[in-house]
Amino acid sequence: MAFKDILDKRRVTVDQCGELTDKTVFINRVSKVVKGGRRFSFSALVVTGDGRGHVGFGLGKSVEVPDAIRKASEQARKRLIKVPLKGTTIPHDILGKAGPSTVVMKPGSPGTGVIAGATVRAIMDVCGIKDIRTKCLGSTTPQNVLQGTIMGLLMLEDPEVVAAIRSVKLEEIGYHPY
Repeated sequence: MAFKDILDKRRVTVDQCGELTDKTVFINRVSKVVKGGRRFSFSALVVTGDGRGHVGFGLGKSVEVPDAIRKASEQARKRLIKVPLKGTTIPHDILGKAGPSTVVMKPGSPGTGVIAGATVRAIMDVCGIKDIRTKCLGSTTPQNVLQGTIMGLLMLEDPEVVAAIRSVKLEEIGYHPY
């Protein structure tokens, strides 16, 4: 199944979510050299979610930091997706890739906490995942890590749905809830 098809199946609207919270992941200052000197502008990466399995991210650019954050937040609210959760963790191991970045995500038993870097931690916090182990491999550029994490969360499948499609019991596909 193509990435676009998975994204369309998981896409949700703001109305279907609870109260959304925003978290700024990264603010970057870029400069353009012109005849009179340097012109500075800012880009902001923002993730938004309701803490119940809905998450989205956006990139906003502007001359002022608050405007960049506002634009990124608006874009994140347009890109919300639904993530299948099993309690406070993910249902199975997953690998998310975006460009040179790879993010490995493994479910954690209750009490594990969020073992992740700053970028992945922001996504897990707004998504509502409380027990997970992650590792970033390759490039640690915030935008690539963010996209890799979202890619991995999109690839997650609900064990009950997989068992129903295969017409087998949950135990036969090797699923053991904590």
